Formats: sequence, C-alpha cells, structure tokens
Amino acid sequence: MEDLKTILSSHHSKNEIDIEHDPNKINEVKLPSSSEIPDLFFDEVLLQYKLNRIEILVIMNLYRLTWCRPNLHRKYGIAPIISHLELANVLKISNEELYQAIRRLENFGFIETIRAGQYFVRKYFTEDNDKKYAQSYDNFF
Repeated sequence: MEDLKTILSSHHSKNEIDIEHDPNKINEVKLPSSSEIPDLFFDEVLLQYKLNRIEILVIMNLYRLTWCRPNLHRKYGIAPIISHLELANVLKISNEELYQAIRRLENFGFIETIRAGQYFVRKYFTEDNDKKYAQSYDNFF
C-alpha cells in the first residue's frame, strides 16, 4: 500500500499555476476595469427615484459611454451614437424594454434624446444637481 504522503505529493491544486510548463501564465492575470460613478447616484438618486433594474442598466451604460470612456462630446454631455439593437443585446433586454427605460429616464430628466441613438446625459443626473455642483455643458443648451 502506498504511503499517504506520496499520494498527496503527486496531486496539485487546480488553482496553482504550473510555471514550469507555461511561464507565460503568470502574466495572464487580468485586472477588472472600473468606472467612476458619483456617490450621489447611490446616496440620493436611487433613493429618491424608484428605478427598476432595466432603467439602472440603461442609465449606467449611457453614463459610462458619456462620462467614463473616451468621448469627443464629453464636454457637452452627449453619448456617442449607439445602435438600439446592439445596446439591447449587450444589456440582454428586449428593444421594447430599452425604449420604455429610455422614456422613463427622459421623464426623470436624467437624459434627453438628441436623435435616435444619441443622448444628452446629465453628469449629476438632474438639472438641480448640475446647478448644485456647478456643472455646465459648454453652451449646449
């Protein structure tokens, strides 16, 4: 019968990186990306406005496109033109759910449609908060 120590020494953890066999594996560690969302969204907006899951997905996606990623129109608060079908697929929702969420977000004043697929997205979510935090949009209005 084999010695228990011998058996255990021949087994390796699934999580261990076998550097001897593939030295490049150690460089494959991927860091998650992040986006800066104002605490105001979590502390006030989510409490004051009863947004559903889909509305939160849509506003966060438009906010990231406008304010957190490279965007030539950032100083105006304008999201780049996006395909509604592509956005719905990325968010794993139907087109109808996307359109309903956009209408509700417009009613709250968080976004405004400029043309199909292009939106003005407020930096601090409401006009009052934009004034409060001295956010201007380079004479967009």
